[in-house]
Amino acid sequence: MIVISDTTPIISLLKAGQLELLKKLFGEIIIPQAVFTELVSNSAFADEAETVRSCPYVRVRDVVEKKSVSILQRVTGLDAGESEAIVIAEELEADLLLVDEHKGRRVAQQMGIPITGTLGILLLAFDETLVTAEEIDSCIETMMNCGIRISNGLRKEVKVYLTQADMGKA
Repeated sequence: MIVISDTTPIISLLKAGQLELLKKLFGEIIIPQAVFTELVSNSAFADEAETVRSCPYVRVRDVVEKKSVSILQRVTGLDAGESEAIVIAEELEADLLLVDEHKGRRVAQQMGIPITGTLGILLLAFDETLVTAEEIDSCIETMMNCGIRISNGLRKEVKVYLTQADMGKA
């Protein structure tokens, strides 16, 4: 399975102490150079930088079609990381793109790229019995306390999904 990630899902999972879920669910994650640079050079992510540098299942890859990245940025207003992630997903015909920001998700969907975000990863992990509903609640709380924005509507959708899943197990 080829999985590409933008910055926010990695940071969110790091903040929640759940980066290992990426390895357990997908084996390996590919990030573009722009995402790697953002993760290791942004002072807001200083605590996470070393983890990203030394993570054996996060592989950095350069974009082949750099002109496509430039065009995507100009036309859509996406940042370099999102644009490179989308272009690499296209280049590699990725099975999944991990992206949280609305604009990036919308552009990827319009291009026919399968996507999920941080909460989708947590729900996949729940379905694989890698985390419990309580752990997901704790992750969401931790992420929000770290300044990661999660809408009330999305939080409600997660609660409904977890409740229905629990009822289905009973």
